[in-house]
Amino acid sequence: MGKSLYAAYGSNLNIGQMKYRCPTANVYGKGKLKDYQLLFRGAENNAYLTIEAKTASEVPVVIWSIQAKDERNLDRYEGYPSFYYKEDIEVELDTGETITAMVYIMTDKIKDRINLNLPSNSYLAAVKEGYKEFAFNLKYIEEALKISKN
Repeated sequence: MGKSLYAAYGSNLNIGQMKYRCPTANVYGKGKLKDYQLLFRGAENNAYLTIEAKTASEVPVVIWSIQAKDERNLDRYEGYPSFYYKEDIEVELDTGETITAMVYIMTDKIKDRINLNLPSNSYLAAVKEGYKEFAFNLKYIEEALKISKN
């Protein structure tokens, strides 16, 4: 396995955290996952972002070009395959180009992770920092918090 493309929508938008986890990763571009929405799932005050299909919604993403070692590091961080599974997904880049990139989606294998809940303050801060670094609108996070609070 050589280089591949990875679509990040959560804490891996945070440049500092991503460079720590995946030192050889480089930003490939920014884009959107069409017909998906963000949600926080997990234990109370310990939920993490995931995506799920929802017509007429979108999720902003950063596409990282990663090496095999980076992907192994991400697999460990994301708890693959028990906590998150991987799926190849179409991403519409800001340039108008459509690419295929790997994305992590939360599984339903760990029962306390399937409930909608709110994240820890530190996780939320890391995600918001990534949103600011890439000039994404925080409305996506605010909407995910609103949905997940119920």
